[in-house]
Amino acid sequence: MSETAYYEIEDDAPAKSGKASDAKYAPKEESPEADRKSAPNSEKKGEIIINYKNVDIERAERQVLKGIDFELHSGEFCYLVGRVGSGKSSLMKTMYADVPVNQASAAEVLGMDLVKMKKKKIPYLRRQIGIVFQDFQLLQDRSVASNLRFVLEATGWKKKSEINQRIEEVLIDVGMANKSYKMPHELSGGEQQRIVIARALLNRPRLILADEPTGNLDPQTGLQIIRLLHKLAADGHAVVMATHNMQLVEDFPARTVRCIDKSLKSLD
Repeated sequence: MSETAYYEIEDDAPAKSGKASDAKYAPKEESPEADRKSAPNSEKKGEIIINYKNVDIERAERQVLKGIDFELHSGEFCYLVGRVGSGKSSLMKTMYADVPVNQASAAEVLGMDLVKMKKKKIPYLRRQIGIVFQDFQLLQDRSVASNLRFVLEATGWKKKSEINQRIEEVLIDVGMANKSYKMPHELSGGEQQRIVIARALLNRPRLILADEPTGNLDPQTGLQIIRLLHKLAADGHAVVMATHNMQLVEDFPARTVRCIDKSLKSLD
């Protein structure tokens, strides 16, 4: 799904549910050892954000995952690992209704039933979810601020002053406050990924889905992005991150589940 297609959602009013973060997520020169000590604590259970029980997923009439159980709470960070083709991306896409759930005892995201959901309700689900794409999917013909403005306008924001304020807030949150005038091609890979995360935060999502967010980045930049995502979880967002980089999982420990043999297994 393209970035443009995902955000072409219109409504009558801005989505302002949830709490804006006051935390700043500028890059920090810290060691992985320090991050191990400060990883989000998944033992403190918050609100249930994802509730999957006995879920089956198919793609092109081929069963990808069968009978999986998965629960995620607010403030919880979870790695989703597995080989290419194991079902990681398909599982994540069901969470924002881009891939259907074929059968389930329960398949709920943010309290919405994915099995019974009608198409007209999908935008209301997606506006509560922030998607971090591996390939950025920024609009190359407009500035950072214009990329973010496009999303806000597409999701119903009307007042120019509120739009500008929200753009400023999310750019501060990801340490990119002085880059609003830049074009995407003028930014490094890490800077573009920070803009993608800022875009994901615009509507104050309760759930963030990051599909291989460090896959196209150098190791040092990847560390900065992981720290940022963990900080977002500590601030109350539920975060699911798909990755094949087990070194990152080791350096920044959190709950981890693996897609293997069409099932989902906990590695904790």
